[in-house]
Amino acid sequence: MSAEAQRQHKKQIVLGAFVNGVNHTTVWSDPQAGSQIDFSTFRHVAQTAERGKFDFFFLAEGLALRERGGRVFDQDIVGRPDTFPLLAALAAVTEHLGLVGTFNATFNEPYELAKQLASLDHLSGGRAGWNVVTSFDAFTGRNFRRGGFLHRDDRYVRAQEFLAAARQLWDSWAADAVAADKESGAFLRRADAGAFAYSGKQFGIEGRFATPRSPQGHPVILQAGGSPQGRDFAAGGADAVFCPLQPLDKAREFYHDVQARAARQGRAPGSVKLLPSAHVVLGETEEEAVERHRDIVLRQISGKTAQILLETVWNRDLSGYDPDGPLPDVEPGTDEPRFIQGRASIFQDARKTVAQWREIAEAHRYSLRELAIHVFGRAEFVGTPTRIADELDDFVQRDGSDGYILGSHLVPSGLDEFVDKVVPLLQERGSLRTEYTGSTLRDNLGIPAPAGADG
Repeated sequence: MSAEAQRQHKKQIVLGAFVNGVNHTTVWSDPQAGSQIDFSTFRHVAQTAERGKFDFFFLAEGLALRERGGRVFDQDIVGRPDTFPLLAALAAVTEHLGLVGTFNATFNEPYELAKQLASLDHLSGGRAGWNVVTSFDAFTGRNFRRGGFLHRDDRYVRAQEFLAAARQLWDSWAADAVAADKESGAFLRRADAGAFAYSGKQFGIEGRFATPRSPQGHPVILQAGGSPQGRDFAAGGADAVFCPLQPLDKAREFYHDVQARAARQGRAPGSVKLLPSAHVVLGETEEEAVERHRDIVLRQISGKTAQILLETVWNRDLSGYDPDGPLPDVEPGTDEPRFIQGRASIFQDARKTVAQWREIAEAHRYSLRELAIHVFGRAEFVGTPTRIADELDDFVQRDGSDGYILGSHLVPSGLDEFVDKVVPLLQERGSLRTEYTGSTLRDNLGIPAPAGADG
């Protein structure tokens, strides 16, 4: 096979640009860091991503200000604009870039959210996407629901019904339902346009959906989560999965597991895109990149931040412990109220986790802070532009993923260097488009349009 033929047969890397918000990843105190509130920040990231021929811009969501010991702490998203008006505003200053927002299926209702997403799809010319997430904690839920929360076992039940109901709403309008015939005066081709009725354990709704079918029919659906329940949900209903970056062997296992689950549900091979979150640290030399990475990590996970991160598992105030000293000598407070509220923990068994951490710390002679860096440090690609391009491309071509959702410690300019130095190398390898060829987010991702409404 010729070099040109090999280029044509390569998987195309999917790229999303992720604005993290304020947390232990983003160094908001950096002198070059910008506002997390001003529209100029989001416009810069989105336009930079579009210049780099990225597929979409991605926003996470914070539904409650997290608390530490009953007080809001400064490692949080404070004041970020609401997602929908922000994405709508970005639609006006971009032309091709997808606009993906994170919206919670636990604390929203199908009609309202389906209407907002269809509206964004119209306003953007077919570039809307929805990252479907769930929540089960009472702390966040008290802002939204009677009773405060859903049981953990019920959250995906509601999410599956939510998505089914939303799809029925979107499909209540046929693509040609609006005739707008000025001569005859007929606006609709069918009198029942927009009629819907959904009945399930979570929702019982009926009426008329107010928004005609949008350019994509359905927005692109992303799902975040790696549990068996989450994988089944993604395999059955998602177009892409937002997941953690793992070593290649584990990533391939996850990739093929999700694809196999999708196939068992009757979906075609490659129907679900796997998109891990990742950060890139560049240098003119390998040594410079490694040094930059170390500097960034030390600013991301300060002594105070390390204490707070470990408090999510210890469930105790650890401010009395020296970050440069050994791990706390007390056991986790498993029976006390949550000391850190509003932050999901991926560590379900606190005592087992602490025991494992102590083994790691003893083996490596880690301090409290060093252990926090080991556990909570973000997955990074570190090196020269050529090395980064090689590693990103190889990971995708070997089915570690279909692409990446890239964030940065520095907002809003952290993506600039990647677009200037790595994107051209990926384009030279034939792994990344040089121009947009589609008119919608589905087109650019290679995801077929939904079948559409009856009639």
